[in-house]
Amino acid sequence: MLPITSHAVCADARDSLHIADDYLARVIAGEEYLVFDGAMGTMLQAAGLEAGELPELLCLTSPDEVTAIHRAYVEAGSQAVTTNTFGANARKLGDAASVREVFAAAVSCVRAAGARYVAADIGPTGALLAPLGTMSFDEAYDLFAEQVRAAVEAGADIILIETMADLLETKAAVLAAKENSRLPVFATMTFGEDGRTFLGTSPRIAALTLSSLGVQALGVNCSLGPDDLRPLVDEMLEVATCPVMVQANAGLPHVEGGRTVFSVSADAYAESVAGMVEAGVRIVGGCCGTNPAYIANVADIVRDKRPVRSFARPLCSVTSAQEAVVLEGRHVATIGERINPTGKKRLKEALRSGDSDYIINEAIAQTEAGADILDVNAGLPEIDEAAVLVDLVGKIQGVSGLPLQIDSSDPVAVEAAVRAYAGKPIINSVNGKQESLQTVLPIAKHYGCAVVGLTLDEGGIPPTAEERFAIAERIVQAAEEAGIPRQDVLIDCLVMAASTNQSEVVEILRAITLVKERLGVRTVLGVSNVSFGLPLREVVNATFLASAFAAGLDMPILNPLSERYREVVDSWRVLCGQDVGAMRYIEGYADKKIASATAKAASGAPAGEGGAPTACEDGLRHFVITGRRAAAGAEVERMLDAGESAMAVIDGHLIPALDEVGKRFEAGTFFLPQLMASAEAAKAGFDVIRSRSTGEAVADKGSVAVATVKGDIHDIGKNIVRMLLENYGYTVYDLGRDVEPQAVIDCVKEHGIKLVGLSALMTTTVRGMEDTIALLREQAPDTKVFVGGAVLTPEYAQMVGADYYAKDAAEGARICAEVLG
Repeated sequence: MLPITSHAVCADARDSLHIADDYLARVIAGEEYLVFDGAMGTMLQAAGLEAGELPELLCLTSPDEVTAIHRAYVEAGSQAVTTNTFGANARKLGDAASVREVFAAAVSCVRAAGARYVAADIGPTGALLAPLGTMSFDEAYDLFAEQVRAAVEAGADIILIETMADLLETKAAVLAAKENSRLPVFATMTFGEDGRTFLGTSPRIAALTLSSLGVQALGVNCSLGPDDLRPLVDEMLEVATCPVMVQANAGLPHVEGGRTVFSVSADAYAESVAGMVEAGVRIVGGCCGTNPAYIANVADIVRDKRPVRSFARPLCSVTSAQEAVVLEGRHVATIGERINPTGKKRLKEALRSGDSDYIINEAIAQTEAGADILDVNAGLPEIDEAAVLVDLVGKIQGVSGLPLQIDSSDPVAVEAAVRAYAGKPIINSVNGKQESLQTVLPIAKHYGCAVVGLTLDEGGIPPTAEERFAIAERIVQAAEEAGIPRQDVLIDCLVMAASTNQSEVVEILRAITLVKERLGVRTVLGVSNVSFGLPLREVVNATFLASAFAAGLDMPILNPLSERYREVVDSWRVLCGQDVGAMRYIEGYADKKIASATAKAASGAPAGEGGAPTACEDGLRHFVITGRRAAAGAEVERMLDAGESAMAVIDGHLIPALDEVGKRFEAGTFFLPQLMASAEAAKAGFDVIRSRSTGEAVADKGSVAVATVKGDIHDIGKNIVRMLLENYGYTVYDLGRDVEPQAVIDCVKEHGIKLVGLSALMTTTVRGMEDTIALLREQAPDTKVFVGGAVLTPEYAQMVGADYYAKDAAEGARICAEVLG
């Protein structure tokens, strides 16, 4: 890990932006509109240019033609024109050209076209980031940083990060832009028809996270037509604290007479964009299917107009890639305390031994128990805290959608963890000491984090409410001077044990009230400390928690597995109006009597030790559905030892569990991380069965070949399909990306394969899919083909001659079951 000053402190030291002119400065301030251009690929195809797999190389081989496209957009009214560099990263370019020379040529083309502003276009890497994929955060960052440096050297005015679907990859790109340039950063993401990215990020989560990261504009591009994008845009406008940008498609593509056409006309597109501008969108343009005629209409909408709506007010928020916790009014959120080694022998052992499965079980158990946020602490002196914390954050985000609180007293460990975190986390903590303020606050600012401020300083923890308040006031002031909005500061007035500091308990409650009333910030509290040394600890804790809520506590840190805690929280949410109509309370408690604390709970011992399922008829299914890999493997071992047959375990438990996960994925209650975690848990069970299948034969589910077609180097979708099918028990031959049609035929013939899956991301490479299927029909007519990819539709699938269309990996698994049995 590099020194702490390598990123946050040094970056903030050069935080001033280099803005091309006053007009662009007013755009960023929300005082002017900005018109971008439309599609590049659509125009290249219309011009009859053979883009092939790397259309970015046309900047070198056909600069006049590329410049002509840019000029057409300028003449139509585009003020900012996007370079033809969407895929110009080192991973995709390979040996064809250097990133530096492609960006130099691309910027030159835009300048030659007479554009007012050059927007250096940076698209996704084409790989899935760890822990779901194989590319590390640092590898992605390095690819983006090289592009940013090339854009700056070439003379770009704006860094445009677009068409992102992975919030973590977006963050890597934004940080690369912030840390390697002083140019304004615009970032847009792409969403599916369900209003989420394929990793489960909503527009609201994207806007909250990117606003906090400090981009100069954020928004949505590609995805859908303008009418379908409108609800997504409205979500962003509700929370974005910077200009919102929209570049929609001209509807979804379909095929007419063998040509790809789009359903929304230039006039209809402009009418939809006008509504979004009226709602508050500041930056407009177009994506797939749009051309200069569309942009001319869009330019007419904002010509000679000035925005009148202000940005959204900052909110107290914390996010993961899939969930957002936003506190307004008297609403409260609970922070699960179980992943903290203090006083927890088994957790200490797990951290020392690298037993992440135990820790993941704790995360899942707290998630199931209703926690809103999870605290993650790996603070043992004998381990590499930074490395362990980064690893845990990645693994926990793979099984739980909850936002995280990164808990460490080591600034190096804090920065390492929040840097590679997908979303906006909480840092726990900073305090009133000058050294702490000077090291932690720059990290919180640079990475867009909320931060907990502890009311202690060089003099320790003061005994009175007024003294605690004075420290809180200094922390809030220092945070605002560091550029952290007040909404992102959470004050912890520090609980003392009633058994030793009895007089301070009431002072703590008074301090909470002072902080809320005078500073207007949210408050955090580690509740269970108050009962240390006393019997029936949960009774004392629950009484104190109720008092703290009344005093103004917003975010208690507690054990969410404690039933008594949950009762207090749930009832307070009724009393403060958070549970509207008491609907959740009635649903949860209508048939219950007040529970008495068990002896185990009263002693303060952890509930749910070991992560065992509760009230679950099928433990193995539960372990697979919740993604508990180690527990699933152990349960299969137990079932086999108890005499169940391998096929009974597979057909009666593992496959039904995966089917249930597929249903939840289809319903939008599970997202790709949960899908893959469940698949890995099932794989652990299959691995046990294979290792012990010396006697009973385990049925061969069949073989499948998968490939990204010739001319296409995007393999995220193909890799996801491969992983899921392997975990369903199929043998998968992965031929890779940019695969020649004959290589697919050779694999099919060699292994007797009856089903092939083909993937393509770009419209320009669908032809490679068609050629592959035609060759299969000729040389292996009995082999079925399913196709998928971002640009694919059922119509496209039919056009290229496929037997099946798979909109996602789960559908691919269903097709395999149908074809192979």
